[in-house]
Amino acid sequence: MALTPEWRGRIEHWRNTLRDLMYVKVEDVALEGFVTLDALTPEQAVRRKFKPMPPGTRWGAKWEYAWLRAAVKLPKSVAGRWVVFSRDSEQPGAESRVIVNRREAGGLDWPHRTITLSPKAKGGEAYEILIEAYGGHGPWVCGGGPVPHGVASVPEPAAQQQTVWPTSIGIWEEDVYQAWLDLQTLIELRDQLDPESLRVADLDEGLREFTLITDLELPREDMLRTLRNGRSRLRPLLDSTNGPTSPVLYCFGHSHIDVAWLWPLAETERKCARTLGTQLALMEQYPEFKFLQSQPHLYTMTKRRFPELYRRLKDAARRGQLIPEGGMWVEADTNLSGGESLIRQFIHGKRFFREEFGVDCQLMWLPDVFGYSGALPQIMAGCGIKYFSTQKIFWTYNGGDPFPYNTFWWEGIDGTRIFSHLHNDYNSGTNPAALAARWKERVQKNGLRARIVPFGHGDGGGGPTRDHLEFLRRQRDLEGAPRTVIASPVEFFKAEEARAAALPVYVGELYFQNHRGTYTSQARTKRGNRLCEIALREAEMWSAAAAALAGYAVPADRLDAAWKTVLLNQFHDIIPGSSIARVYEETEAMHAQVRKAVGAIAGDAREALGDGAVDSVTAFNSLSWERRALVPLPEDFEGATLDGDDLPVQRIGETLMAEATLPSCGWATLSSADPAKPPSSSPVKAAENRLENEHLRAVFNPRGEIVSLTDKATGFELAAQPLNAFRLFKDVPRWFDAWDIDSMYEQQPVELGGAAEIEVLAKGPLAAALRIERRLHKSKLVQEVWLRRDSRTLEFRTTIDWKERHKLLKVCFPTTLHANEAVHEIQFGHLRRPNHRSRPFDGDRYEVSAHRWTALAEENRGAAVLNDGKYGVNVLGGSINLTLLRAPLAPDMTADLGEQLVTYAFHAWNGSFFDSALIREAAELNVPVTTTLGNAGARSLFRVDAPNVIVETVKPAEDGSGDVIVRLYEAKRATTRCTLETTLPLKHVHTASLLEEDGRPVDVRRGAMSLNFRPFEIKTLRLALRT
Repeated sequence: MALTPEWRGRIEHWRNTLRDLMYVKVEDVALEGFVTLDALTPEQAVRRKFKPMPPGTRWGAKWEYAWLRAAVKLPKSVAGRWVVFSRDSEQPGAESRVIVNRREAGGLDWPHRTITLSPKAKGGEAYEILIEAYGGHGPWVCGGGPVPHGVASVPEPAAQQQTVWPTSIGIWEEDVYQAWLDLQTLIELRDQLDPESLRVADLDEGLREFTLITDLELPREDMLRTLRNGRSRLRPLLDSTNGPTSPVLYCFGHSHIDVAWLWPLAETERKCARTLGTQLALMEQYPEFKFLQSQPHLYTMTKRRFPELYRRLKDAARRGQLIPEGGMWVEADTNLSGGESLIRQFIHGKRFFREEFGVDCQLMWLPDVFGYSGALPQIMAGCGIKYFSTQKIFWTYNGGDPFPYNTFWWEGIDGTRIFSHLHNDYNSGTNPAALAARWKERVQKNGLRARIVPFGHGDGGGGPTRDHLEFLRRQRDLEGAPRTVIASPVEFFKAEEARAAALPVYVGELYFQNHRGTYTSQARTKRGNRLCEIALREAEMWSAAAAALAGYAVPADRLDAAWKTVLLNQFHDIIPGSSIARVYEETEAMHAQVRKAVGAIAGDAREALGDGAVDSVTAFNSLSWERRALVPLPEDFEGATLDGDDLPVQRIGETLMAEATLPSCGWATLSSADPAKPPSSSPVKAAENRLENEHLRAVFNPRGEIVSLTDKATGFELAAQPLNAFRLFKDVPRWFDAWDIDSMYEQQPVELGGAAEIEVLAKGPLAAALRIERRLHKSKLVQEVWLRRDSRTLEFRTTIDWKERHKLLKVCFPTTLHANEAVHEIQFGHLRRPNHRSRPFDGDRYEVSAHRWTALAEENRGAAVLNDGKYGVNVLGGSINLTLLRAPLAPDMTADLGEQLVTYAFHAWNGSFFDSALIREAAELNVPVTTTLGNAGARSLFRVDAPNVIVETVKPAEDGSGDVIVRLYEAKRATTRCTLETTLPLKHVHTASLLEEDGRPVDVRRGAMSLNFRPFEIKTLRLALRT
């Protein structure tokens, strides 16, 4: 007999009543407390003045915390019983950290409502309970859809956001809880199976009989006796096991703690204490429980703020219950972070796990990142990472081309492959319905026999509950459910390696078909990140040089701290622009501090290389090619010479600039001199509607757009329509304001109209420039357009006073080039993506990420748009359209308002893409020449004879040995043999991993070494120097 509605309703009543019977209140607990904005330790808190805060007391100003306490003595009546402290409210309430008798006991939140005081009380025990509760900062708003005029999308919170909830001590009826779990397990199991099966018939019979056997209306002891009889009836159904074809789910506890998102970093610290305290308590109760915690930054927060809790975490790791894994310092965005930054994520992350836990991480764990760069497989492999897992790619809530695999080999742009697995839901339940869903959600229906399942409550922390672990105990091998094992994800990969050779291969980036707005939102943070990456590169190169040549003491601790700050802010909800306003206030301040600190380090290192003479200035070029640059001269210089030759100069604004050729990865000294004789004519010309040099002729319309751009070498027109054309669109995503750009934005252009004010700013002889000022809807643009002599690049130095809501601004360059794909720079190479929408996946990539350039190339010519801090772009046909700004209204309704700075450029070349100067032009746009007073002579530290091989990094070795690390990569997708020359005093050279571990010796002859590169290969060398 199947379950009729009558029987089904009866069974559900029994189940619900069991839930109500689990907790029996013994007595109320009175709380006293105080509120504060200060971050206090428990020792500091207990010295404050407490006052009664009975249930119903209102509190919780913005960013406020309440400290509450109670002294509890258990009555004799609870002897022998399981006693808990309970938050007696069904409402979510304030997330709270609980300390019992000076020991971190865990958290109280909506899924965690009790704290065990004693699993078997004696009666008479005394407990001091101390609670730190967060009052909040207003509603959590992710946005989506229109925001009516005059409405605040992220309203300020009420003056008092929280209410003190009732608390009590009481008896936890474990027998009742276990019966509820049995019943719930079997109800959910039968709902997943074929209703005509014999197994469902047996389950239904047992469930019906359970309600006849158990009498939940009897006094406690009699009720429990019938309950035990009812459980005995269900036991054979729970003991029935699967056949040999049942799949296996590798399950582990997880709480995805976002380092910052809809809360600031300070609140994340408390989230760590709540979550990790809860999980440690579960580990004590469930010896089989294993919990994965990634992100060393969270561990360092915990170690600093909660040392006793951190000690217990290390004990749990030694027992094998805590899984310290994940590889990276934080779960970083991989679209926007620079290539060297991604390597440093692993250097710092893996070193932390090794030094603190004795673990060599093998897994890159990024469950919630918004797309995965095609450069990652090589970076992972070079950092000793063997496995990769995420789930985000399956988020296609707006439709899209479904990703075809769960377990596969992921091949990067250089050909490196990484064994990969995509799971579903990093905050999964473990109840039968949830586990059945995890198996049914697989997209690989053939050949897949196992999956991983991270379980627990997350995003804001919390983690698993007892329910998760009890359900797993019942489903180790339960007929009709997938078999489960609690194991680390690395154990899953090792078990699957035997079948890995036959797995499919996916080539290229893992493009996420949502969250395209994160390439652009919070522009100041993105630009700040780019500037910090460049500043660190400069500081490391000149520190390494000064240490080797001038005995400079490298401030390794300061560089380490700066790097960790930059890595922290590359977290996947910080740099993408998807956090609240306070996060960006703090991030922008941290970026400024990093730039100041590492700028001082770089300055000290450069000064150490010179003599401080006031009649000379040394110009430093960190790029790995000889560079013709404009060098700013000191105020008292009227001219300059280099090696005795007069340099051409031009006053630009208040600064006198000299044009000088600087050596590769090196420096040259300019000496003060009388003004050079000005040239009889200037190769660059400017008028209000025109800029021109030896190569390009640009004609402007009254709006400041380029209506004609002629390549003078060929006579070809480059502008199909006006270039430097600003396009503004309504940008109202249906969901996730800061994250998404929905496809229909193109159908909602906003008229800009109006002429610009244009004036000539400079007329040569080194550079010519126009100043353009115009309105962009409610915003104001001021732009300087620069063209240097002998250059094929137009520079647009732009300031925008941004005052829009729900708008998107692009600058468009519709060229006459014809190609079927665009070329986009990513870390350590580039990707080719369609510039058409022929098939669904082509059309889904209507906005993509790129780093310093995006190009279109014919076989004999090409053009590109360069930038100094933008990442979102689309290319349609011959038009390259750089996304400059957005105006999302949540979770930060003030995002990007105010002054925004960007420099972008248009570069055109003749010849092949391989022979173009594109990569050098983009690097020079981003990396300025730096100067120091004094004479350091002239020197090139490194020179490469292949223009497609780039010296990306020169740095002191991480181990403090005094060795120098040099990292190079091939940039043009070409197998290459080249020679690297250095003037540093070498003892010997070895290849090295990206983690700087020694590899093979390199043959060096008179400072030169021959190197072979495959396309897009990253190569690291370790140079031991003579002292």
